[in-house]
Amino acid sequence: MNAGVICSDLIRIDTTNEGDNRGRGERAAAEYVATLLGDCGVEARILETSKGRSNVVARVAGSGSGDPFLIHGHLDVVPAAAEDWTLHPFSGEIVDGVVWGRGAVDMKGTCAMTLAMVSEWARAGVRPDRDVVLAFTADEEATGEYGSYYLARHHPGLFEGVREAISEDGGYSVVHEGKRVYPVAVGEQGMAWMRLRARGVAQHGSLRATDNAVAEICHAMSRLAAYEWPLQLTPGVRGMLDGISAALGRPLDLDDLDAEAERLGKVGELFKHVLRNSANVTMLNAGYKVNVIPGSAEAQVDGRFLPGSRDEFLATVDSLLGPKVTREFVCFEDAPEADPGGPTFDALCASLVAEDPAALPVPYVMSGGTDAKAFNELGIVTYGFAPLALPADFDYNAMFHGVDERVPVDALDFGVRVLDRFFRASGRA
Repeated sequence: MNAGVICSDLIRIDTTNEGDNRGRGERAAAEYVATLLGDCGVEARILETSKGRSNVVARVAGSGSGDPFLIHGHLDVVPAAAEDWTLHPFSGEIVDGVVWGRGAVDMKGTCAMTLAMVSEWARAGVRPDRDVVLAFTADEEATGEYGSYYLARHHPGLFEGVREAISEDGGYSVVHEGKRVYPVAVGEQGMAWMRLRARGVAQHGSLRATDNAVAEICHAMSRLAAYEWPLQLTPGVRGMLDGISAALGRPLDLDDLDAEAERLGKVGELFKHVLRNSANVTMLNAGYKVNVIPGSAEAQVDGRFLPGSRDEFLATVDSLLGPKVTREFVCFEDAPEADPGGPTFDALCASLVAEDPAALPVPYVMSGGTDAKAFNELGIVTYGFAPLALPADFDYNAMFHGVDERVPVDALDFGVRVLDRFFRASGRA
């Protein structure tokens, strides 16, 4: 089966993750994946920690003794409102060579590329030089509790010997002034989802407030929102800027990177959101009646921090909140990094250039988070590598969680070829 058909099939299986464990789950998609792998002669296990929250793990046996390599991808998707879409988000329709539907990019298309590659290996009788471990996870679009973290913490033996991995989000083309830049992810921001709470004195609304929790939380959130986080050129971000500069053939103005990001359009989007840490207020909850001053007030904040800046980030947040506001983590995940100067990164870049001689690969640090954080607990370093050769006007980043998510079939086919070249050229197949 080719990647376009597999992607379409997976999209038609609704695996919406509402984030509260009451959705449809990933079971049907997991069974589809396990069946396809079985048809390729690869034994797959379906593992669950909650009914219907299914993960698939398989190992393609290799002929050598080198360290096994992991490919991981998630089967769940974020919600989609059908009335907002041109085509139904779970139709998986292929129109004019493009697969439409929720998950086409994030990330059933990538899972389909992996499955198509394994299918081709089986058809051609290819046996990897070393084991290739496959993990198709649940719950990435929430906390990973039922997916990657469950696997990493309760089934670590399935990943014995694995040191490196690839997964979403990198290896896709971004065109600027005719030049095709391919960002290969070598890190991602850490995540600190925080619940903040202020406590005060509950009083009648007509009285002069002695300690108003609502006002306290609002003042703290205002300080947090107004704070100008300083520029932080971490090694990964600096490598990305240097790579973009070399690819475009001109130096970037490091004293005005915000303006550079605007000038460079989609290429600028690669670094625009990882120049600084951030903390965005996303939820407020206080009070129950207009004439009652409540005794407590809460807010939630989405905090993101660059690799190596965790302690500084949290200290800054605490100083901005002040002594009357406490915080606790709703979810906390550190910022993983990979080596942009090692042989794996070089092999990933070489596989892109082999399929697209005009490719200009650069290191990339992601603003969002992936299952890489969970597998990092096992000492597994993940590179973001979901290769796609895209049309110049294709807004890849807008596809993530967006309306009318879609991916060209020929881009998926390109990805299968690049992945196959990577494994072959790096001695992994």
